[in-house]
Order: sequence, then C-alpha cells, then structure tokens
Amino acid sequence: MKVSELKPKTQVDEITLEVVSKGEVREFANERGSGKVCSAAAKDEAGDEITLSLWNEQCDQIKEGQKVKIENGWCSEYQGQKQVSAGKFGKLTVLE
Repeated sequence: MKVSELKPKTQVDEITLEVVSKGEVREFANERGSGKVCSAAAKDEAGDEITLSLWNEQCDQIKEGQKVKIENGWCSEYQGQKQVSAGKFGKLTVLE
C-alpha cells in the first residue's frame, strides 16, 4: 500500500515507510491502562508523508532514518491528519 491509498478507520494490510523525524515520547494513563506513545513523521517510496504512531517499546525501538514495515496495521485520523500504526493486532518490523 501507499500513503495516498490509506483511508481513516480502515485496516492497513502492509505498508513500508521511512521514518523522517520522531517527536517526544509521552507517558499516558487512562481507563484502559498506561504506557508510552510517540508520533513520528514517515514517508513512503513516493515521498508522501503520514504520521506514524509508536506505542510502548516501539518508542525506543524505532530511530530516525530507519525503514519499517507495518503488517495488519490500522489507519486512523486525529485532528484532521491521517495516522498509521500497528494497532492491537498488527506487527511493526524494522527493515534496516
């Protein structure tokens, strides 16, 4: 898949992205639990950018400049911007 094909509230079968920049890691706590979250800017091979949401151990695992593959992920929307993540059932793999 490509960033241009992603639609909010839909499953992402497979997408490969390059992490362009990574934001601050934030701690969160709510009724479903607590942990860490981080937003990163990522782009596909066409150069289209999207926000990549990283959760818990992914925050420490992923570095700027790395390529990652998301399988069985999820596309959502926050404040009018599309975001992609591995979601509850997906897998995020570092390719390099």
